[in-house]
Amino acid sequence: MRLLIVCLTGLLSACSLTPEMTRPVPPIPATYPPHDHAQGLSSARLGWRTMFRDERLQTLIELAFVNNRDLRLAILNVEAVKAQYGIQRSAQLPHLDVTMSRSRQRSGTGSDNDSKAAEIQQQHRLSLGLSAFEIDLFGRMRSMSDAAFARYLASDYGRQAAQITLISAVADAYFAERLADEQLTLAKQTLTDWQQSLELIQMLRRGQQNSALDVAQAEAQVASAQASQAAKTRALDQARNSLRLLVGQSLPDDLPVPHKLAEQGVLTRLPAGLPSDLLLHRPDILQAEQILIAANEDIGAARAAYFPRLSLTSSVGYASSDIRNLVGSAHSMWSLMPQIELPIFQGGRLDAALQLAKVQRASAIAQYEKTIQLAFKQVADGLSGSETYQQQTAAQMRVVVATARKAQLSKRRYQAGVERRLVWLEAQRQLYDAKQTWLELRQQQLKNAVFLYQALGGGLVASSAALAP
Repeated sequence: MRLLIVCLTGLLSACSLTPEMTRPVPPIPATYPPHDHAQGLSSARLGWRTMFRDERLQTLIELAFVNNRDLRLAILNVEAVKAQYGIQRSAQLPHLDVTMSRSRQRSGTGSDNDSKAAEIQQQHRLSLGLSAFEIDLFGRMRSMSDAAFARYLASDYGRQAAQITLISAVADAYFAERLADEQLTLAKQTLTDWQQSLELIQMLRRGQQNSALDVAQAEAQVASAQASQAAKTRALDQARNSLRLLVGQSLPDDLPVPHKLAEQGVLTRLPAGLPSDLLLHRPDILQAEQILIAANEDIGAARAAYFPRLSLTSSVGYASSDIRNLVGSAHSMWSLMPQIELPIFQGGRLDAALQLAKVQRASAIAQYEKTIQLAFKQVADGLSGSETYQQQTAAQMRVVVATARKAQLSKRRYQAGVERRLVWLEAQRQLYDAKQTWLELRQQQLKNAVFLYQALGGGLVASSAALAP
């Protein structure tokens, strides 16, 4: 026991050959490009229920948390790395085993009936043993344990990043499905209107009040609307298939009624804070940092491999030929076998292992810096989109209003006989295209808001009263 205490003291006082960990300076500007965006509280503290007010979308996100296979794999990966860390950490502690054995041995060359020439001996053993426990004099085991812990943290940050990505993907797929549904509704309404117009023109043709050209133009218009309806139907089916894949199951029939794109209470202008906030809230950046820490610890373990390793095997217990008298001071036994291993010639293996650890740390630094640069670009793109989409959707709505007025005036002029039907048809087509374009722009505006929300590290909490639309 006294020896065990000495070993543990040596373990706790072991030196470390791990180089000092210094976080690289972020290779990004100190501020975002100038845009008229809100400053203040970081969007990472904005809950996804506050960000997305549509109850149907909230329900789909909850279902995706339970059923999405990518998120499930990320969670299982965290559990696996956590178990690996537990295995590595246990190597720093002594492993004690209780062993009970019985042996029988025959000595002599005589026959079984000749007890004088042959003898059968038996022995019973009961021992408590310490097997090949390495005393971590140079911090090799501690560096390996710290590296395993950093990789565990990295895997958990990876799970958080997967959760944010899943929320964004479900929101994008939902808005794409809403776009396809509203575009299909518009296409159906337009087809109905143009079919009624065709019937009126055919009736006038039978009364010799118009030309065959008018009928041909109306038929072409109806055929175009039918083709558009088929395309929108296909787009809706594909959008729903994508949504089902992300949710991980068929969409329930009792989902809440969806909001229209124009009524989505999504924050499209988010506070960005400062670029340094990304280092605190982006799980992928925190994941890259932990991978860098693990790589740095690997260097310490590789350096320690050059030094001697001291391991200890010992046992205490009892041994007796009679199991009834096994326990007792007369039959006590103990063994102690310290072992020191000093590497002399490894064929360059240790040098290669150290060089590999250094290269992997350099690679981890490059990946860390790349992740920061990508995050900065994504936020800058999202901020730019917030402003431009706001302006573009407003301008497109003015196009819809003006085109609707033009179509109405063209219809009246045609009915009064002062305008050709071709002008009215063209005005109707322009109105249809303007409405479709506005829906697409609105969906892209919502998509950009989701993109910026993800880029700022939002989506880890469900609800927050930090901001309101």
